[in-house]
Amino acid sequence: MDSWVRFSSQSQAKERLIRAAQYACTLLGYTLQKKGVSNDIIASIKQLEAHLSLGRKLFRLGNSVDALESAKRAIHLSDVVLRLCITVSHLNRAMYFACDNILWLGKSGLSKGMDQEKWSQRSFRYYLFSLIMNLSRDLYEMKLLMELETGARRSCKASAENGTVCPPGDHLPRQLRLVIQVLRSNPPLLLDVVKNACDLFIPLDKLGLYKTNAGVVGLCGLTSSILSILTILHPWLKLKP
Repeated sequence: MDSWVRFSSQSQAKERLIRAAQYACTLLGYTLQKKGVSNDIIASIKQLEAHLSLGRKLFRLGNSVDALESAKRAIHLSDVVLRLCITVSHLNRAMYFACDNILWLGKSGLSKGMDQEKWSQRSFRYYLFSLIMNLSRDLYEMKLLMELETGARRSCKASAENGTVCPPGDHLPRQLRLVIQVLRSNPPLLLDVVKNACDLFIPLDKLGLYKTNAGVVGLCGLTSSILSILTILHPWLKLKP
C-alpha cells in the first residue's frame, strides 16, 4: 500500500503537465475555431486533446488508493468541520478516480460495449461534490482567519489608547478588506481558492448544470493545472492539512 502511494505521488507531476497540455489544446482549438481556421487543423487539435486525456487516465490508474489513504488520515483531524470537509472530499475523489479508471477501459478498447457517457457523468458528479467540499473547507479556513484578524485589530485599537500606532485603514468595506488581507497573507489558501473555483466550471459544464463553452473550460482547466504544478514544485504553497 505505502509503495503504491509513493509511486502515485511521483506520477502526479507528470499527470498535471499532461492535464495542462490537454486544456491548452481545448483553449487553442476554441480560439482557432472562432478565427475560422480550417477544420482539418481543428480536428488535429481535438485528436491530440483526446490522446492527452486518455494518457492522463492511464497515469491516474490506482489513484483511488491514494485518495482513500488521505481520507483515513483526515478522519483523525481534531477540527470537526475540517475533518468532515476533507474526509468527504477524499472519499468522493476516490469514487471519481474509480469511475475514471473504468472509463479508461472503455476508451482504450479493453471493455467493449461500455456506456462511456454514463460513466463519464458519474465521474463528473463525484468530481463536482469533491470540489464543493474543497471550497467549503476554503471558506471555513477563511472564516477562522478573518476572526483572528478581527481579534488582532480589536487588540490594536485597545492598545492605541495607550499610544500604540495601528496600521492605517482604507475605504473598502470592512468584510472585503478582511478577505483581501487574509488571502494576501496566506498564499496557500489563495491558490487553493482560485484552483478549486476554476475547476468548478469543468464539471458544471460537463453535467449541463452551468453551460459555458470550450474556451472557458480550457482556460479554467489550464489555470488550475498551472497552480497545481506550482504546489508540487513549491510544497509550502499546498494548503495543509
